[in-house]
Amino acid sequence: MATTTTTKSSSAPFLFEVRPRSCSVAAARPVRSVKSASAALRPVPAFSIESLQKNTYVMGPPKAQKQRYLIQPKATSFRMYYERGDLPIKMEYLTGGDKIAWTVDIDKLDYGLYLPLFFDGLSETRHPYKTYARQGVQDLLAHGGDKIYPVIPQLIIPIKNALNTRNMEVMCVTLKIIQQLVMSSDLIGPALVPFYRQLLPMFNAYKVKNINSGDAIDYGQKNNMNVGDLIDETLQVLERHGGEDAFINIKYMVPTYESCYLN
Repeated sequence: MATTTTTKSSSAPFLFEVRPRSCSVAAARPVRSVKSASAALRPVPAFSIESLQKNTYVMGPPKAQKQRYLIQPKATSFRMYYERGDLPIKMEYLTGGDKIAWTVDIDKLDYGLYLPLFFDGLSETRHPYKTYARQGVQDLLAHGGDKIYPVIPQLIIPIKNALNTRNMEVMCVTLKIIQQLVMSSDLIGPALVPFYRQLLPMFNAYKVKNINSGDAIDYGQKNNMNVGDLIDETLQVLERHGGEDAFINIKYMVPTYESCYLN
């Protein structure tokens, strides 16, 4: 039902007609959902000719896989010897921390047997195996002297296995051991140069992995467990003690390394 309203003014009357909204309005066309619209499109790889075609959409980058650490794929020889009681060590529980004690004179040990065995234990991540192995290696290197040089070829695979675990703690400890190994004798640095192809691939992969704390304070800096800084320090030690062929072999395996003599 229509209603007419008249408005009077000084010039001319205006008529306003009010009509009720009709219920017979045609139904609106169904809107196609975004999901159904995208389902009709064909996925194509990025940076391709197909990405310029119609009715296509560019696929996103693949999801990064979670990094898996190779932790203890099998029991090490060090653990087997320890559980059998064949190692001449025992644990001393002191107020300042745990410390290992040797049951025999360390200078009388067979380095051809025990040094590779303790190096094999660097891959351990559980107590007490890791404690025995790490402190045992440090004691053997400190008292080894010239007895370490003949055993160098037997130490390469245990060091490589420890670095390939990709465990940050194991890698940092192994890098410190490599530095101590090189500086324990003048003959060891040049003897390690032929084995750079086995040792340095993980150096190249983790050389730029540093801790970015922003403007915060890194209270763990005193522990020196930053793998990127340790790799730089270790490469410099290898170059200084490796002889004249050390730098060119390091540069071949780690292209981003710059000589410490040039800086």
